[in-house]
Amino acid sequence: MSPSADATASGPTAEGLGLSKGQVVQEFGYDDDVDLGLRDAIEDLIDADLEDEDSQEMVDAVVLWWREGDGDLTDALVDCLGMLSPGGPIWVITPKAGRDGHVLPAEIDEAASTSGLRTMGNQNLAPEWSGTRLASRQA
Repeated sequence: MSPSADATASGPTAEGLGLSKGQVVQEFGYDDDVDLGLRDAIEDLIDADLEDEDSQEMVDAVVLWWREGDGDLTDALVDCLGMLSPGGPIWVITPKAGRDGHVLPAEIDEAASTSGLRTMGNQNLAPEWSGTRLASRQA
């Protein structure tokens, strides 16, 4: 079974994020509705805690929890780029279609393009959440 199918059938999976032990990952948009199982799976993969959005450490990847109504996604993506190592991915994790806070893929694509990023793919990550991988245009 693929990671996408596993996430839908049995709970969250982080293997599809392409993260590995020792990487530093910064988290933006944490709130009480995030999937704690997915967060734990990410921390297990990297064998460390996620850095919060106030961290001033260079990071290998960013996880951005984003919901419709959270504000300006372009501004949030620019903020995510601040401490991101060149070539590192930004995972925009949004509620799935039909769920409160769902964000249309076209909105993510537009904000990514405006921020100098491009969409690299999508992944089902948890029963209620999916992720869109963004990367710099140079990557």
